[in-house]
Amino acid sequence: MEELMSKKKHVQGIGDKEQKMYEQIVKSAKKTGRYGKRAEEVAARTVLKHHKQEGHPKGK
Repeated sequence: MEELMSKKKHVQGIGDKEQKMYEQIVKSAKKTGRYGKRAEEVAARTVLKHHKQEGHPKGK
């Protein structure tokens, strides 16, 4: 099942590294019960913030 999840891009405009980071954040948040229903949103915002800080152009 996790293989199917990792093939689908959950956040547009990010690379494989950020995609894996997103999946790990969501998995960890759900396991510990953090953020409740907002786990995916928080993970996406965190990954996009990291993407921007790394200096990647928007959408690449």
